[in-house]
Amino acid sequence: MAKTVADLLVERLLDWGVKVIFGLPGDGINGFFEALRQHQDKIQFIQVRHEEAAAFAACGYAKTTGSLGVCVATSGPGGIHLLNGLYDAKYDGQPVLAITGHTFHDLIGTHFQQDVDLDKVFMDVCEYNERLMGPNHVHNIVDEAIRTALARRGVAHVTIPKDIQEWPSDLMKPSTMNIPHHSGDNFAPASSLPSRELLQQAADLLNQGKKPAILVGRGAYRARNEVLQVAEKLGAPIIYALLGKGVVPDEHPNVTGGLGLLGTAPSMDAMKECDTFFIIGSNFPYQQFLPQPGQAKCMQIDIDAARIGLRYPVDVPLVGDTRRVLEALIGMVQPKSDKSFLEKIQKNRDEWDKLMEERASRMDKPMKPQVVTKLLNKFLADDHIIISDCGTVTTWSSRYIKMRDRQMFTCTGMLATMANGLPYSVGAAFAHPGRQILCYIGDGGFTMLMCELATIVKYKLPVKVVVIKNNTLGQIKWEQIVMESNPEFGCDLHPIDFAKYAEAVGCPGFTIDDPKKAEATLKEAFAVQGPAVIQAVVDPHEPPMPGHVQMSQAYQFAKALIRGEKYAPEIIKTVLENKIKEVV
Repeated sequence: MAKTVADLLVERLLDWGVKVIFGLPGDGINGFFEALRQHQDKIQFIQVRHEEAAAFAACGYAKTTGSLGVCVATSGPGGIHLLNGLYDAKYDGQPVLAITGHTFHDLIGTHFQQDVDLDKVFMDVCEYNERLMGPNHVHNIVDEAIRTALARRGVAHVTIPKDIQEWPSDLMKPSTMNIPHHSGDNFAPASSLPSRELLQQAADLLNQGKKPAILVGRGAYRARNEVLQVAEKLGAPIIYALLGKGVVPDEHPNVTGGLGLLGTAPSMDAMKECDTFFIIGSNFPYQQFLPQPGQAKCMQIDIDAARIGLRYPVDVPLVGDTRRVLEALIGMVQPKSDKSFLEKIQKNRDEWDKLMEERASRMDKPMKPQVVTKLLNKFLADDHIIISDCGTVTTWSSRYIKMRDRQMFTCTGMLATMANGLPYSVGAAFAHPGRQILCYIGDGGFTMLMCELATIVKYKLPVKVVVIKNNTLGQIKWEQIVMESNPEFGCDLHPIDFAKYAEAVGCPGFTIDDPKKAEATLKEAFAVQGPAVIQAVVDPHEPPMPGHVQMSQAYQFAKALIRGEKYAPEIIKTVLENKIKEVV
């Protein structure tokens, strides 16, 4: 049988080492799916239940491997559905290739069915975005798309009309300027280093500082040992941005936890008091939690020169790969004998940890979300992959899941989208076959793409899904109350029995509503081979308070209660009980 354009496309993906594609079939992409069928011994197609999940899964695959994630969707609505997951990849700097169908090439622009110019729709989300127009276009377009996605750490999109997918590969000769095989299927990541002069300037400032603090982000994920060496030499607290969770073990004595509204008090203390600020691979956006401009001398490592100085005035810019830059810098950093700043922050951390332990040890009902979250640590393997969805669950996972050994953590970052949890878990499971996955998700995020539990069950993926069930859009509720001083509105959710839903889909479902039974139920659920769902019914009025409550936040909180918050008595009762138990 003669090769088609779609065959050429699939074979070029194989040349680039693509092993997995996430997506859904459809009329506008069926030529490509026939090519996938013909090559299914070499490339695996993973069927999701919604195209948004395909893009999320590709992003989760990229985040947990550092390599290209690939998704596919049909023309029109299928491609449109990809957008949220693709924006997630764009905003978190992940290389993802999206392949979409289009209508017949000679009916484009004639109001034909599903005639959506996806190459125009995708203009903002993409680093590379082209329409494939024939057999001699395949290698050029695919190579350029993948190279660009990898080089710029972003989204590339190739759309191909339905009929062109099925054209014979020898239908026409290339143009005279298009020399066959001129394009290569390889990529070399940037490996530049700052000049010796800049490295020495950075080392001098680090050596001179009395109160150094280090902020790490996702860009430091491959540089754990180097980050720890620098921190230990300097006597510097290590604070992590959300996507930097897992760069260093949470139990290391220099680590103070996360930053921002879902961060810790000792991390905020370190930012307020430091005189030397070292940003390593982070694009943490919330400037109000960073040192005040002019407070600290700042060094920043980033692979993207455009990010240098974006969040804080930088004295010494260090552009390059985080690990290589730190390797070059370590020998220039002098060990500090005065570590009084670190010791002060460590004392604050000990007090914070004690407070967190008290909140996670309460046995009263309704159960606090902190209880089940902290208990999860007992059941996580040393190489577990932890996926967090977005919402109040992000606060609980950031504070209570303690990263260790070869564990990996990821979630949505700059886009802060709900519903990433289940499809990220799918992507991570195919990226790392055999490793256990924890999907930690709220009931709001779960219900948005709950169909993807069927994907997890279909492929028998080793994913344990913990649903924090409070029957409300908790993060939005607290934003309305604390940030806007408004009574919550529109946040209550209709209750769903997720354990029964799990059983209907085909996997065991468990329910925890009594903190005294939480550990035993988790033990039973985690003993299941393959997927399982655990719904934890928790107190909807437990607020995810920031490390330090600002006076303005307290004022807005009180104002919302006075203005008619319907759950005011329950909220006041919960907050007062927390304070009383902490004092006693």
